[in-house]
Amino acid sequence: MAVGINAMAVTFVAHALAVIAAIMVLFWSISYRGGLAWEAENKNLIFNLHPVLMLIGFIILGGEAIISYKALPLEKPVKKLIHLVLHAIALALGIWGICAAFKNHNESGIPNLYSLHSWIGIGVISLYAFQWVYSFIVFFFPGGSPNLRSGLLPWHAMLGLFAYILAVGNAALGFLEKLTFLENGGLDKYGSEAFLVNFSAIVTILFGAFVVLTVSAKSPSSSPPIDDEPNYSYSAI
Repeated sequence: MAVGINAMAVTFVAHALAVIAAIMVLFWSISYRGGLAWEAENKNLIFNLHPVLMLIGFIILGGEAIISYKALPLEKPVKKLIHLVLHAIALALGIWGICAAFKNHNESGIPNLYSLHSWIGIGVISLYAFQWVYSFIVFFFPGGSPNLRSGLLPWHAMLGLFAYILAVGNAALGFLEKLTFLENGGLDKYGSEAFLVNFSAIVTILFGAFVVLTVSAKSPSSSPPIDDEPNYSYSAI
């Protein structure tokens, strides 16, 4: 079901929010938290990779992958390839971001997987990986039969959107968790860093909302299926 707005117009707002969110999380990690590093005496620099990679890599690129299929006025095979590659990069960066959190915890003597944020995070990345692998096999290579692809299409779209919405919600939960730790450690609850973290979470949620709105909007092109390929589109929801 599509709402009566053009997907291309919605994406302009989504792209702007993505840029703002990326700048905010980088500014927070570098200016307030000291920078980014994979190897460092200060283990907090290792953890700083986690929010940056999860937001820019997983949330933003994952959202752009969804947007690309619905809003780009390109031929279906090209859109499919862009969709596939962006999701693959998002998944790889998401795994790297989770590894950064584990590395920080292990080197700092902090227990792993004790919070709701971490539990949901493992679930989301696992679901995302499952979605990508089976979609690659069924829709890309070697490719399932037309009947199989047509039958799985709505489930592919619905499961992918569910995983993405869950990822955005968990990102907001992660901002809350980190800010709570910082405030318990003495950070001013009404200081500039606290406001920056909260607004970063809000912008992230707004970006996710516009990604979902893009899914529900009218596609700029409605080209007929190529050969025997089903109409692979989020509008199938």
